[in-house]
Amino acid sequence: MDFSSFLTSLGTSFVLFVIFMLLYAWLSQRPGNAVVYYPNWILRGKDPADRRSSARNPFAWIPEVLSSRETDVIDVSGVDTAVYFVFLTTVLGILVFSGVILLPVLVPVAATDSAIIDTDNWENSTSNSSQALINGTFSRLDKLSMGNVKERSPRLWAFLIATYWVSFVTYYLLWKAYKHVAQMRAKALMSPKVKPEQFAVLVRDMPNPPEGQSQKQQVDSYFRTIYPNTFYRSLVITDNTKVNKIWKELEGCKRKLAHAEAKYAKSKNKGNTEGIRPMNKTGVHGLKIGKKLDSIDYYTEKIKDLTRKLKDEHKVTVQKRQQCSALVFFKSRVTAACAAQSLHAQMVDNWTVIDAPEPQQLIWKNLTIKFFHRQTRQYVVYVIVFLTISFYLIPISFISALTTLTNLKKFLPFLIPILKITAIETLLESYLPQLTLYLFMAVLPKFLLFLSKIEGIPSESHATRVASGKYFYFIVVNVFIGFSIEGTVFSTIKRIQYNPINSIVTILAESLPDRATFFLTYVALHCLGGFGLELSRIIPLTKFHLKKKFYCKTEAEIRESWMPGDLNYGKRFPHDMLVITIVLCYSVMAPIIIPFGVLYFGLEWLVLRNQALKVYIPLFESYGRGWPHMHSRMLAALLLFQVTMLGYFGAKEFYYDPLAVPLVILSLIFAFVCRKKFYPAFRHTALEVVCHEQVEITDMELERIIKSYIPPCFRSENFADNEQEVALSIV
Repeated sequence: MDFSSFLTSLGTSFVLFVIFMLLYAWLSQRPGNAVVYYPNWILRGKDPADRRSSARNPFAWIPEVLSSRETDVIDVSGVDTAVYFVFLTTVLGILVFSGVILLPVLVPVAATDSAIIDTDNWENSTSNSSQALINGTFSRLDKLSMGNVKERSPRLWAFLIATYWVSFVTYYLLWKAYKHVAQMRAKALMSPKVKPEQFAVLVRDMPNPPEGQSQKQQVDSYFRTIYPNTFYRSLVITDNTKVNKIWKELEGCKRKLAHAEAKYAKSKNKGNTEGIRPMNKTGVHGLKIGKKLDSIDYYTEKIKDLTRKLKDEHKVTVQKRQQCSALVFFKSRVTAACAAQSLHAQMVDNWTVIDAPEPQQLIWKNLTIKFFHRQTRQYVVYVIVFLTISFYLIPISFISALTTLTNLKKFLPFLIPILKITAIETLLESYLPQLTLYLFMAVLPKFLLFLSKIEGIPSESHATRVASGKYFYFIVVNVFIGFSIEGTVFSTIKRIQYNPINSIVTILAESLPDRATFFLTYVALHCLGGFGLELSRIIPLTKFHLKKKFYCKTEAEIRESWMPGDLNYGKRFPHDMLVITIVLCYSVMAPIIIPFGVLYFGLEWLVLRNQALKVYIPLFESYGRGWPHMHSRMLAALLLFQVTMLGYFGAKEFYYDPLAVPLVILSLIFAFVCRKKFYPAFRHTALEVVCHEQVEITDMELERIIKSYIPPCFRSENFADNEQEVALSIV
């Protein structure tokens, strides 16, 4: 990509961001759009009109966001969201403190050298053409990078010292952030407010009960013996596959009945006093075939039939389908915390006790999976993920090579007349590779989340964290490394065969300078275009109005059409980590990328903080348990940066290249120390935290806690309270 294409890409992205911001300022003031732009406020009982009256300025939302405090984010969106902003602030700090030194020092050092031949004089420099092809891409930006420094030059000392500076800034800010998040988590868990998960533990891998004893009797006896004063009761998990299927069908029929009744009532308001009763065809597997029936009568009878079946299935499930897992409740949260981190049986596959997730987080079907089955599933998933990462590189590399203008002209010659148009050629060269990459990677998050749940993980938040980790390594290997070496890896297979580690590092180091403008454009496009689209909420707004006009008939359907969901950390965080990996790896090599990294994370902080305070609704709360994963991924990015710089110093034949080796060792030591010092308090809840500000909990509150863990399929009006207490079942 030449310099003009880069400027075109940057300018177009900036114009798009301005357009999206103006759309946000205009559309968010319209009363009919309040449910799209202020759903968080509406659900908390706050009137969006209070804000819209002072929102004439398109930039008015920025001071509101900047004036918000961390406690505001915690109150509105929870600790997990506040921790995410700690991550963004930490990354911003790393880039700002690094850029303050690197930009004024390294850019002049690189620009005043002459390893890269000027593009304008290249045609006259035939004797040095081969060297020019080796050293750069002839972009004007390359003259501001380390690629313009001659081999064995003393100027390389400045880049080595800069590598140390970036590393130590990262160590300091990550340490500071870890301490802050640990204190934030402790403060939230110290709260005297009753949280159901703090009084419960999840018990898995229970042995078969003795003859003449039920599973529930066995659990009660076991825990009452160990915790005689604080054990309250247990809920045995049962196989609710059938009852859950009936319940889902029943709920679907109720929604369809409400929709049909609303449609019928609306038809009466159009001058026809009798109205038009809605009709529908019935058929197997959702096929709309057969005789037309009155929808209201049909769904009314269907509901009666399913209600009877559900009640019968309840009794069968309670009596015959108890499983080897249970939720155990205590009168004290200190006892629950002790139980969750204690060894209860000599054998690892018996009486496994862990912290209970929040009621809405539980992945019910995973709770009954046995210990060795979970281990086997985990290893199988690791193999699948490894193979996916390995073989996904092939189509990624193919698409990367195919979407260049040269190859488009070669393989699709009928496009040549169109591609000769300067404006189209410039736009395609600027955006085509990045847009192709976005589309190709769109299917991955759900697939990786599906794999994570297959492992047998018991909670949604844990599955999201695990899937996020898989996605991070996937995009780093296939996007960052894959796109960097795709043009050279096939011609250097022999080098990799004879010396795999050193060759891969060297190839990556040699390839990165040639891909600088691609990744710079990727960051700029994702930053300005992506966050502008996020702020404007054009897509959710369009979906809402289309559904409201053509489908929604009831208040429940309208409400469902505008419910925003959460920030989607599992998909958002890996993309952020890809950007910080790119910016870190180029920070010393091409410092000009640092301002774009600052712009990316600064805009993300502004836009997402606005969305967190006004739009998104947290689906779960893990009290910052995702932070250790964020910390380790950032250290992985730092390690990749250090190894890459080590390889690039070697490619520059710098005699003092080995002086970069201690940084890799320091990073490993830093990761080890942080894990030993901070991680245990995230894996388990410290007892000094849960014993703080304890309050007496009544039996009524304990009953309310227990009922919050009863699955929806057992919360039927026709299901008696005494049956609920005995069922204690989970889907």
